[in-house]
Amino acid sequence: MRTVTVVGASLSGLYAARELRAQGYDGRLVVIGDEPHHPYDRPPLSKDFLTGRADENQLALTDAEESAELDAEWMLGVRARALDARGRTVVLDDGRTVSTDGLVIATGARARRLPGDALAGVHTLRTLDDAWALREELTRSPRRVVVIGGGFIGAETASSCSSLGHSVTVVEAAPLPLTPHLGTDMAAVCAALHRRGGVDLVTGTGVAGLRGTLTVSGVELTDGRTLPADLVIVGIGATPNTSWLAGSALALRDGVLCDDGCVTALPQVVAVGDVARVGGVRAEHWTSATQQPRVAVTNLLAGRTVATADAVPYFWSDQYGARIQFAGRRGDGDTVRITEGELSDGAPAEGGFLARYERNGRTTAVLAVDRPRPFMRARRELTRETAVAATGE
Repeated sequence: MRTVTVVGASLSGLYAARELRAQGYDGRLVVIGDEPHHPYDRPPLSKDFLTGRADENQLALTDAEESAELDAEWMLGVRARALDARGRTVVLDDGRTVSTDGLVIATGARARRLPGDALAGVHTLRTLDDAWALREELTRSPRRVVVIGGGFIGAETASSCSSLGHSVTVVEAAPLPLTPHLGTDMAAVCAALHRRGGVDLVTGTGVAGLRGTLTVSGVELTDGRTLPADLVIVGIGATPNTSWLAGSALALRDGVLCDDGCVTALPQVVAVGDVARVGGVRAEHWTSATQQPRVAVTNLLAGRTVATADAVPYFWSDQYGARIQFAGRRGDGDTVRITEGELSDGAPAEGGFLARYERNGRTTAVLAVDRPRPFMRARRELTRETAVAATGE
Protein backbone atom coordinates (compact mmCIF):
# COMPACT_ATOMS: atom_id res chain seq x y z
CA MET A 1 0.00 0.00 0.00
CA ARG A 2 1.32 3.39 -0.99
CA THR A 3 -1.41 5.42 0.73
CA VAL A 4 -3.54 4.63 3.77
CA THR A 5 -6.25 7.07 4.83
CA VAL A 6 -7.80 7.31 8.27
CA VAL A 7 -11.19 9.05 8.15
CA GLY A 8 -11.84 10.39 11.64
CA ALA A 9 -9.30 12.33 13.70
CA SER A 10 -10.72 10.66 16.78
CA LEU A 11 -9.26 8.59 19.61
CA SER A 12 -9.60 5.42 17.52
CA GLY A 13 -8.32 7.23 14.43
CA LEU A 14 -5.19 8.37 16.26
CA TYR A 15 -4.59 4.88 17.63
CA ALA A 16 -4.96 3.48 14.11
CA ALA A 17 -2.37 5.95 12.81
CA ARG A 18 -0.02 4.96 15.61
CA GLU A 19 -0.52 1.28 14.88
CA LEU A 20 0.18 1.74 11.18
CA ARG A 21 3.60 3.19 11.96
CA ALA A 22 4.26 0.73 14.80
CA GLN A 23 3.47 -2.21 12.52
CA GLY A 24 5.90 -1.03 9.87
CA TYR A 25 3.79 0.89 7.39
CA ASP A 26 6.05 3.63 5.98
CA GLY A 27 3.93 4.96 3.11
CA ARG A 28 1.77 8.04 2.83
CA LEU A 29 -0.59 8.43 5.81
CA VAL A 30 -3.57 10.81 5.60
CA VAL A 31 -5.83 11.64 8.56
CA ILE A 32 -9.13 13.40 7.82
CA GLY A 33 -11.23 14.99 10.58
CA ASP A 34 -14.44 17.00 10.44
CA GLU A 35 -13.54 18.96 13.58
CA PRO A 36 -10.81 21.62 13.43
CA HIS A 37 -9.11 20.10 16.47
CA HIS A 38 -6.38 17.50 16.63
CA PRO A 39 -7.41 14.31 18.49
CA TYR A 40 -8.51 14.93 22.07
CA ASP A 41 -9.77 12.86 25.00
CA ARG A 42 -13.58 12.89 25.25
CA PRO A 43 -14.30 11.32 28.69
CA PRO A 44 -13.21 14.46 30.62
CA LEU A 45 -15.65 16.63 28.63
CA SER A 46 -18.55 15.69 30.91
CA LYS A 47 -16.44 15.80 34.06
CA ASP A 48 -13.28 17.84 34.78
CA PHE A 49 -13.50 19.98 31.65
CA LEU A 50 -17.14 20.90 32.24
CA THR A 51 -16.45 21.92 35.82
CA GLY A 52 -13.34 23.92 34.89
CA ARG A 53 -10.84 21.64 36.62
CA ALA A 54 -9.25 20.80 33.27
CA ASP A 55 -8.57 22.93 30.22
CA GLU A 56 -8.33 22.25 26.51
CA ASN A 57 -4.59 21.70 26.46
CA GLN A 58 -5.01 18.89 29.00
CA LEU A 59 -7.32 17.03 26.63
CA ALA A 60 -4.79 16.77 23.79
CA LEU A 61 -3.87 13.19 22.88
CA THR A 62 -0.84 14.05 20.78
CA ASP A 63 1.90 16.68 20.66
CA ALA A 64 4.24 18.19 18.09
CA GLU A 65 6.90 15.54 18.67
CA GLU A 66 4.55 12.63 18.09
CA SER A 67 2.96 14.36 15.09
CA ALA A 68 6.42 14.58 13.54
CA GLU A 69 7.05 10.91 14.23
CA LEU A 70 3.73 9.88 12.69
CA ASP A 71 4.58 11.87 9.56
CA ALA A 72 0.87 12.13 8.69
CA GLU A 73 -0.98 14.62 6.52
CA TRP A 74 -3.68 16.13 8.73
CA MET A 75 -6.77 17.36 6.87
CA LEU A 76 -8.86 18.89 9.66
CA GLY A 77 -12.09 20.86 9.63
CA VAL A 78 -13.41 19.07 6.58
CA ARG A 79 -15.98 16.30 6.41
CA ALA A 80 -15.81 13.18 4.24
CA ARG A 81 -18.80 13.27 1.88
CA ALA A 82 -18.57 9.96 0.04
CA LEU A 83 -16.50 6.85 -0.57
CA ASP A 84 -15.92 5.59 -4.07
CA ALA A 85 -14.85 2.09 -3.06
CA ARG A 86 -14.32 0.93 -6.62
CA GLY A 87 -12.03 3.85 -7.37
CA ARG A 88 -10.63 3.79 -3.85
CA THR A 89 -11.27 7.49 -3.41
CA VAL A 90 -12.55 9.52 -0.45
CA VAL A 91 -14.55 12.58 -1.54
CA LEU A 92 -14.50 15.58 0.80
CA ASP A 93 -17.13 18.26 1.39
CA ASP A 94 -14.87 20.96 -0.05
CA GLY A 95 -14.57 19.09 -3.36
CA ARG A 96 -11.12 17.62 -2.80
CA THR A 97 -10.51 13.92 -3.25
CA VAL A 98 -8.02 11.56 -1.64
CA SER A 99 -6.99 8.44 -3.53
CA THR A 100 -6.07 5.62 -1.19
CA ASP A 101 -5.05 1.97 -1.18
CA GLY A 102 -6.27 1.26 2.34
CA LEU A 103 -8.92 2.90 4.49
CA VAL A 104 -9.57 3.02 8.23
CA ILE A 105 -13.06 4.29 9.09
CA ALA A 106 -13.00 5.99 12.50
CA THR A 107 -15.76 8.58 12.11
CA GLY A 108 -17.34 7.87 15.49
CA ALA A 109 -20.90 8.91 16.28
CA ARG A 110 -22.93 12.07 16.75
CA ALA A 111 -25.34 12.95 19.53
CA ARG A 112 -29.01 12.14 18.98
CA ARG A 113 -31.22 15.21 19.07
CA LEU A 114 -34.78 16.05 20.03
CA PRO A 115 -37.34 17.92 17.91
CA GLY A 116 -37.25 21.58 18.90
CA ASP A 117 -33.79 21.45 20.38
CA ALA A 118 -32.77 24.48 18.30
CA LEU A 119 -33.98 26.64 21.20
CA ALA A 120 -31.32 28.60 23.03
CA GLY A 121 -30.33 26.83 26.23
CA VAL A 122 -30.62 23.32 24.76
CA HIS A 123 -27.35 21.41 24.51
CA THR A 124 -25.85 18.08 23.60
CA LEU A 125 -22.43 16.98 24.83
CA ARG A 126 -20.35 15.06 22.34
CA THR A 127 -17.60 17.33 21.04
CA LEU A 128 -15.14 19.83 22.44
CA ASP A 129 -17.16 22.67 20.94
CA ASP A 130 -20.30 21.28 22.63
CA ALA A 131 -18.47 21.23 25.95
CA TRP A 132 -17.17 24.80 25.56
CA ALA A 133 -20.70 26.10 24.85
CA LEU A 134 -22.20 24.26 27.83
CA ARG A 135 -19.33 25.22 30.14
CA GLU A 136 -19.86 28.89 29.34
CA GLU A 137 -23.56 28.69 30.26
CA LEU A 138 -22.80 26.87 33.51
CA THR A 139 -20.61 29.74 34.70
CA ARG A 140 -23.71 31.92 35.08
CA SER A 141 -25.82 32.20 38.23
CA PRO A 142 -27.41 28.99 39.62
CA ARG A 143 -29.85 27.61 37.10
CA ARG A 144 -32.55 24.96 36.78
CA VAL A 145 -31.00 22.21 34.68
CA VAL A 146 -32.90 19.28 33.18
CA VAL A 147 -30.83 16.39 31.82
CA ILE A 148 -32.76 14.18 29.41
CA GLY A 149 -31.36 10.65 29.55
CA GLY A 150 -29.87 8.82 32.52
CA GLY A 151 -27.09 6.99 30.69
CA PHE A 152 -23.42 7.54 31.41
CA ILE A 153 -23.14 10.90 29.66
CA GLY A 154 -26.35 12.11 31.26
CA ALA A 155 -25.34 10.97 34.74
CA GLU A 156 -21.83 12.39 34.50
CA THR A 157 -23.12 15.72 33.20
CA ALA A 158 -25.76 15.87 35.92
CA SER A 159 -23.08 15.21 38.51
CA SER A 160 -20.91 18.03 37.15
CA CYS A 161 -23.82 20.49 37.02
CA SER A 162 -24.78 19.65 40.58
CA SER A 163 -21.22 20.14 41.82
CA LEU A 164 -21.31 23.64 40.32
CA GLY A 165 -24.32 24.53 42.46
CA HIS A 166 -27.11 24.17 39.90
CA SER A 167 -30.50 22.56 40.61
CA VAL A 168 -30.57 19.39 38.51
CA THR A 169 -33.28 16.93 37.44
CA VAL A 170 -32.54 13.83 35.37
CA VAL A 171 -35.36 12.40 33.23
CA GLU A 172 -35.08 8.75 32.20
CA ALA A 173 -37.78 7.00 30.16
CA ALA A 174 -36.93 3.54 31.52
CA PRO A 175 -37.89 2.46 35.06
CA LEU A 176 -34.19 2.69 35.99
CA PRO A 177 -31.18 4.19 34.23
CA LEU A 178 -28.33 1.93 33.05
CA THR A 179 -30.41 -1.26 33.26
CA PRO A 180 -29.18 -2.59 29.88
CA HIS A 181 -25.60 -2.27 31.09
CA LEU A 182 -25.88 -3.29 34.75
CA GLY A 183 -29.11 -5.23 35.18
CA THR A 184 -32.02 -4.17 37.41
CA ASP A 185 -30.46 -4.78 40.84
CA MET A 186 -27.22 -2.92 40.24
CA ALA A 187 -28.95 -0.20 38.19
CA ALA A 188 -31.04 0.55 41.27
CA VAL A 189 -27.89 0.85 43.36
CA CYS A 190 -26.28 3.28 40.91
CA ALA A 191 -29.53 5.25 40.61
CA ALA A 192 -29.20 5.93 44.33
CA LEU A 193 -26.05 7.93 43.56
CA HIS A 194 -28.28 10.63 42.03
CA ARG A 195 -30.21 10.99 45.27
CA ARG A 196 -27.02 11.02 47.30
CA GLY A 197 -25.71 13.78 45.03
CA GLY A 198 -28.79 15.94 45.58
CA VAL A 199 -30.17 15.40 42.06
CA ASP A 200 -33.82 14.60 41.35
CA LEU A 201 -34.31 11.46 39.26
CA VAL A 202 -37.56 11.14 37.31
CA THR A 203 -38.00 7.69 35.75
CA GLY A 204 -40.62 5.80 33.79
CA THR A 205 -41.72 8.78 31.72
CA GLY A 206 -40.56 10.22 28.43
CA VAL A 207 -40.26 13.69 27.00
CA ALA A 208 -43.21 15.02 25.00
CA GLY A 209 -41.51 18.24 23.95
CA LEU A 210 -39.65 21.37 24.93
CA ARG A 211 -41.29 24.64 25.92
CA GLY A 212 -40.06 28.08 24.97
CA THR A 213 -40.08 30.58 22.13
CA LEU A 214 -36.49 31.62 21.52
CA THR A 215 -35.06 30.20 24.75
CA VAL A 216 -36.06 26.96 26.46
CA SER A 217 -38.25 27.40 29.52
CA GLY A 218 -39.41 23.90 30.33
CA VAL A 219 -39.57 20.21 29.48
CA GLU A 220 -42.97 18.62 28.90
CA LEU A 221 -43.19 14.99 30.04
CA THR A 222 -45.42 12.29 28.60
CA ASP A 223 -47.19 11.94 31.97
CA GLY A 224 -48.50 15.53 31.68
CA ARG A 225 -46.03 17.25 33.97
CA THR A 226 -43.82 20.14 32.93
CA LEU A 227 -40.40 20.65 34.47
CA PRO A 228 -39.23 24.30 34.50
CA ALA A 229 -35.79 24.64 32.95
CA ASP A 230 -33.27 27.35 32.19
CA LEU A 231 -30.91 24.83 30.63
CA VAL A 232 -31.59 21.45 29.01
CA ILE A 233 -28.96 18.85 28.22
CA VAL A 234 -29.98 16.06 25.84
CA GLY A 235 -28.14 12.81 26.48
CA ILE A 236 -30.21 10.18 24.67
CA GLY A 237 -27.46 8.28 22.94
CA ALA A 238 -25.54 8.61 19.71
CA THR A 239 -25.92 7.72 16.04
CA PRO A 240 -22.91 6.32 14.14
CA ASN A 241 -21.54 8.62 11.44
CA THR A 242 -22.14 6.46 8.38
CA SER A 243 -24.21 8.72 6.09
CA TRP A 244 -21.13 9.51 3.97
CA LEU A 245 -20.84 5.78 3.20
CA ALA A 246 -24.30 5.49 1.64
CA GLY A 247 -24.03 4.01 -1.83
CA SER A 248 -20.67 2.39 -1.17
CA ALA A 249 -20.19 -1.38 -1.15
CA LEU A 250 -20.06 -1.43 2.66
CA ALA A 251 -22.85 -2.99 4.72
CA LEU A 252 -24.39 -0.48 7.13
CA ARG A 253 -26.72 -1.25 10.03
CA ASP A 254 -26.37 0.99 13.07
CA GLY A 255 -22.70 1.23 12.21
CA VAL A 256 -20.29 -0.26 9.69
CA LEU A 257 -20.65 -4.04 9.73
CA CYS A 258 -17.35 -5.81 10.32
CA ASP A 259 -16.20 -9.30 11.13
CA ASP A 260 -14.48 -10.13 14.43
CA GLY A 261 -11.30 -8.55 13.08
CA CYS A 262 -12.81 -5.13 12.24
CA VAL A 263 -12.67 -5.98 8.50
CA THR A 264 -15.59 -4.84 6.35
CA ALA A 265 -16.98 -6.39 3.18
CA LEU A 266 -13.95 -4.87 1.42
CA PRO A 267 -10.60 -6.28 2.66
CA GLN A 268 -8.87 -2.94 2.09
CA VAL A 269 -11.35 -1.19 4.42
CA VAL A 270 -11.51 -1.62 8.20
CA ALA A 271 -13.56 0.21 10.82
CA VAL A 272 -12.83 0.98 14.47
CA GLY A 273 -14.37 2.76 17.45
CA ASP A 274 -17.93 3.99 17.92
CA VAL A 275 -18.79 3.67 14.22
CA ALA A 276 -17.80 0.00 13.94
CA ARG A 277 -20.14 -2.93 14.55
CA VAL A 278 -17.55 -5.63 15.22
CA GLY A 279 -18.82 -9.19 15.31
CA GLY A 280 -22.39 -7.91 15.72
CA VAL A 281 -21.61 -5.48 18.58
CA ARG A 282 -21.09 -1.72 18.47
CA ALA A 283 -19.38 -0.69 21.71
CA GLU A 284 -19.14 3.02 22.49
CA HIS A 285 -16.37 2.74 25.05
CA TRP A 286 -12.86 4.21 25.38
CA THR A 287 -11.27 0.78 25.66
CA SER A 288 -12.85 -0.47 22.43
CA ALA A 289 -11.59 2.61 20.60
CA THR A 290 -8.03 1.97 21.82
CA GLN A 291 -7.92 -1.82 21.47
CA GLN A 292 -9.59 -2.37 18.11
CA PRO A 293 -7.06 -0.42 15.99
CA ARG A 294 -4.22 -2.90 16.63
CA VAL A 295 -6.25 -5.80 15.26
CA ALA A 296 -7.77 -3.71 12.45
CA VAL A 297 -4.39 -2.47 11.21
CA THR A 298 -2.90 -5.97 11.38
CA ASN A 299 -5.69 -7.23 9.14
CA LEU A 300 -5.57 -4.23 6.83
CA LEU A 301 -1.87 -4.69 6.17
CA ALA A 302 -2.34 -8.45 5.74
CA GLY A 303 -5.19 -7.96 3.27
CA ARG A 304 -7.38 -10.43 5.17
CA THR A 305 -8.52 -11.32 8.67
CA VAL A 306 -5.63 -12.91 10.55
CA ALA A 307 -6.44 -11.57 14.04
CA THR A 308 -9.63 -10.95 16.01
CA ALA A 309 -10.70 -8.37 18.58
CA ASP A 310 -11.77 -10.57 21.48
CA ALA A 311 -10.90 -8.46 24.52
CA VAL A 312 -13.26 -8.58 27.49
CA PRO A 313 -15.44 -5.42 27.35
CA TYR A 314 -14.61 -2.79 29.97
CA PHE A 315 -15.94 0.67 30.82
CA TRP A 316 -15.94 3.12 33.68
CA SER A 317 -17.86 6.19 34.77
CA ASP A 318 -17.29 8.91 37.38
CA GLN A 319 -20.47 10.16 39.05
CA TYR A 320 -21.01 12.15 42.25
CA GLY A 321 -17.51 11.41 43.48
CA ALA A 322 -17.87 7.66 42.85
CA ARG A 323 -15.91 5.58 40.33
CA ILE A 324 -18.04 2.91 38.64
CA GLN A 325 -16.13 0.15 36.79
CA PHE A 326 -17.58 -2.75 34.82
CA ALA A 327 -16.00 -5.59 32.83
CA GLY A 328 -17.46 -8.61 31.08
CA ARG A 329 -20.60 -9.62 29.25
CA ARG A 330 -23.67 -9.64 31.46
CA GLY A 331 -26.65 -11.75 30.42
CA ASP A 332 -30.30 -11.24 31.37
CA GLY A 333 -30.39 -14.52 33.29
CA ASP A 334 -27.27 -13.84 35.35
CA THR A 335 -27.44 -13.69 39.12
CA VAL A 336 -25.50 -10.97 40.90
CA ARG A 337 -24.00 -10.96 44.39
CA ILE A 338 -21.87 -8.51 46.31
CA THR A 339 -18.61 -10.21 47.33
CA GLU A 340 -16.86 -7.23 48.94
CA GLY A 341 -18.23 -4.17 50.70
CA GLU A 342 -21.89 -3.47 51.30
CA LEU A 343 -24.85 -1.21 50.63
CA SER A 344 -26.36 1.44 52.87
CA ASP A 345 -30.01 2.36 52.22
CA GLY A 346 -29.72 0.94 48.73
CA ALA A 347 -26.63 2.98 47.85
CA PRO A 348 -22.95 2.05 47.99
CA ALA A 349 -21.70 2.30 51.58
CA GLU A 350 -18.47 4.08 52.43
CA GLY A 351 -15.63 2.18 50.76
CA GLY A 352 -17.86 0.99 47.92
CA PHE A 353 -18.42 -2.62 46.87
CA LEU A 354 -17.50 -5.31 44.35
CA ALA A 355 -20.21 -7.43 42.71
CA ARG A 356 -19.96 -10.50 40.51
CA TYR A 357 -22.42 -11.57 37.84
CA GLU A 358 -22.64 -15.36 37.56
CA ARG A 359 -24.17 -17.96 35.27
CA ASN A 360 -23.93 -21.73 35.78
CA GLY A 361 -21.25 -21.28 38.41
CA ARG A 362 -19.06 -19.09 36.21
CA THR A 363 -18.37 -15.36 36.54
CA THR A 364 -19.57 -13.48 33.46
CA ALA A 365 -18.96 -9.88 34.58
CA VAL A 366 -17.77 -7.80 37.52
CA LEU A 367 -18.92 -4.40 38.78
CA ALA A 368 -17.23 -2.17 41.31
CA VAL A 369 -18.00 1.16 42.92
CA ASP A 370 -14.97 2.75 44.57
CA ARG A 371 -13.08 -0.55 44.75
CA PRO A 372 -10.42 -0.09 42.03
CA ARG A 373 -7.81 -2.58 43.24
CA PRO A 374 -10.19 -5.49 43.92
CA PHE A 375 -11.86 -4.71 40.61
CA MET A 376 -8.60 -4.90 38.66
CA ARG A 377 -7.83 -8.29 40.23
CA ALA A 378 -11.32 -9.54 39.39
CA ARG A 379 -11.02 -8.17 35.86
CA ARG A 380 -7.73 -10.03 35.31
CA GLU A 381 -9.30 -13.25 36.60
CA LEU A 382 -12.26 -12.77 34.29
CA THR A 383 -9.96 -12.18 31.31
CA ARG A 384 -8.02 -15.38 32.06
CA GLU A 385 -11.20 -17.43 32.54
CA THR A 386 -12.68 -16.06 29.32
CA ALA A 387 -9.53 -16.95 27.39
CA VAL A 388 -9.56 -20.49 28.78
CA ALA A 389 -13.23 -20.92 27.95
CA ALA A 390 -12.60 -19.69 24.39
CA THR A 391 -9.87 -22.29 23.81
CA GLY A 392 -11.92 -25.05 25.38
CA GLU A 393 -9.11 -26.06 27.71
